[in-house]
Amino acid sequence: MTYPSVRTGVFRSRPNRFIAIVDIDGVDTVCHVKNTGRCKELLTPGCTVILEKAANPARKTPYDLIAVYKGDRLINMDSQAPNAVAADFLSARFPHATIRREVTYGDSRLDFAVQNGDDTWLIEVKGCTLEIDNIGYFPDAPTERGVKHLRHLIRAVEEGFHAAVLFIIQMEGVSAIRPNDTTHPAFGDALRDAAKAGVEIWAVDCTVTPSTLTHRHPVPVQL
Repeated sequence: MTYPSVRTGVFRSRPNRFIAIVDIDGVDTVCHVKNTGRCKELLTPGCTVILEKAANPARKTPYDLIAVYKGDRLINMDSQAPNAVAADFLSARFPHATIRREVTYGDSRLDFAVQNGDDTWLIEVKGCTLEIDNIGYFPDAPTERGVKHLRHLIRAVEEGFHAAVLFIIQMEGVSAIRPNDTTHPAFGDALRDAAKAGVEIWAVDCTVTPSTLTHRHPVPVQL
């Protein structure tokens, strides 16, 4: 994934989940935050952030906040980016398959369906931005929707489909990823149930630059 026009700024505050105040060349500027999650461990006053210039010059918020430095590590926090990276990852994993986005299964909309020969895969993508002691954790806030998706993937396996959860870790070099049982134990329970039922659990980290996000290496999943 590529961002065509980026620049840096200094994060000041986040009045609500949709906007942030960012110092750009000494001017406090209202920017759109492309992640409605809490991200409190990332967006700390004084941190350096990466901004993408809005394509519409008439928009009220001239920039989107897409990434942040946590120490020396650059973390992409654009919630739309994981699906774009996942599309590239799946194309590489299934080079001759037909890949469709946003597919309906039951009363859920799952991120991808992959038709690989006679095999049909249903795949849900989760973006991970939370890192503690070089371990990635998901979710960073309770996600009942995420639990629902896992239950539907279990049902899909029972009905003869292949199914997988793909964690896109929006940073480089974490040693593993784990369910965040402290924040949402029900998600961790559902993820373990899914693995036992035959849902595959995949995770990859990413090479992150101010203007790009690219899938990199598989990362161990610790359930």
